[in-house]
Amino acid sequence: MSQLKRGALLNYTTIIVTNVVGLLLTPFIIKSLGDDEFGLYTMIGAFVGYISVLDFGLSNAVVRFVAKYKAEKDQTGEENFLATTLIIYGIISVIVIIVGTICYFNLENIFSNSLDLVQLEKAKIMFAILIFALAIGLPAGAFEGICFGYERFVFPKSVKLCRYLLRSVMVVGLLLLGGDAVSLVILDVTLNIILIAIIIYYVIRRLNVKFRLHQFSFDLPKRIFSYSIWIFVFVLVGQFQWKVGQMVLGIVANTTIVAIFAVGVMLGTYYGAFSTAISSVFLPRATQMVVANASGEQLTDMMIKIGRLSFIVLMFILGAFLLYGQQFVLLWVGESYFDSWIIALIIMLAYTLPLVQGFGNSILEAQNKLRFKALVYLTFLILGTGLGAFLAKDHGAIGMITGSVCGWMIAQNIMNIYYYRVIKINIFRFFKELFHRTVLAFIIALCIGWLINTIPGTGWLNFMFKAFLYSLTYFVLIYFLGCNSYEKALFLNTISKATKLKLNQ
Repeated sequence: MSQLKRGALLNYTTIIVTNVVGLLLTPFIIKSLGDDEFGLYTMIGAFVGYISVLDFGLSNAVVRFVAKYKAEKDQTGEENFLATTLIIYGIISVIVIIVGTICYFNLENIFSNSLDLVQLEKAKIMFAILIFALAIGLPAGAFEGICFGYERFVFPKSVKLCRYLLRSVMVVGLLLLGGDAVSLVILDVTLNIILIAIIIYYVIRRLNVKFRLHQFSFDLPKRIFSYSIWIFVFVLVGQFQWKVGQMVLGIVANTTIVAIFAVGVMLGTYYGAFSTAISSVFLPRATQMVVANASGEQLTDMMIKIGRLSFIVLMFILGAFLLYGQQFVLLWVGESYFDSWIIALIIMLAYTLPLVQGFGNSILEAQNKLRFKALVYLTFLILGTGLGAFLAKDHGAIGMITGSVCGWMIAQNIMNIYYYRVIKINIFRFFKELFHRTVLAFIIALCIGWLINTIPGTGWLNFMFKAFLYSLTYFVLIYFLGCNSYEKALFLNTISKATKLKLNQ
């Protein structure tokens, strides 16, 4: 099995494991920490996330440039590029420490209206630890980028999965022993440092990657940043999309509202992870297609193939969450988190279109044309955040997410015009083939799922029984009514290989 297929399969394995463990672990963490401290924990993590954008998109640039040098068989160029990148990362780490120090001494002013003295003291400790970890961790992003540029997806993803499982077990033990939010931060940082060391060892010893500065020219950093600066802007977009809301609510509301918002956002990101598991491994492939001057129709074909697979998965999750999500959230974290279901549902509805067009983003990265998308998204998400902050004063977390998703939806529709006119993606054919057969199967499954939801009951057994019936209904309908011949063959081939593997064991 190729690294692409194994990488995608491992992505889904990781997503299933992390989502299941996360769903089991989150209510335990909330109960152990309490709503206020859980909100503080997520809020400080989000705040440090803003500073992490000082990566300036270099980790993505490493993937793109390494894949390019390999396609051109230019080992000297690759070595020189990687050495130059490490120098740049060293400078960035210094900047992170400086910016982090300035923010540290201003935390009291930022959160004066929402945190008490005890919370503020804990916030300072967590912030200082996370800034230290960030200064170390950002340069390590280059090594993971090298793995992806070499299309070696399996090892780093396997190590990350093991790290996640170990962390989950240790979190339970730590909280049972009376640990608090600061303890969780220390645990996370320690495990991340170990993970970084393992990936660096793999890149240097197993992939035999060399870092040699054959010559230093300011032209190379200029070319790197001309590409990565727009990824950097897009990372800013991600911050506005997922984390700025927590900061805004932390300032205008309180940490309990932040906790409710964070849970809703977490469920929304779980939704997105099922799609990005497919599209994330296709940047090197997109780069190769661009280097080979693939036509607009060829790129459209690939976008349709990936988009349909994502759409089939996403419609299953969206339908299930629409029908049974409220019951799940109430059973999972309690009635006080009812708004988390609404927040997650709003995210899922708004996020579906960008997710099924994920390969379009890989094409933009490969063609070094992220500038337009980055500026469009940044502009409208800033406006959306402003609208969300205004709505949050009266409507809390739901008002915040409503404003944000308005920005997402406008931006993505503008991008469809750009894909069609500039990238030459046949966007009309894309949507026609995306919806062909799948929408009908989804509508029928939704109607049957609504009837299933009338089964009386409120407990976990009732929820699981209804979810099982809906899942069975959806996959039978999508296979016989929604899938084309390629998708059916892919499904049967996956089942066949899984069966053979089980028999061999």
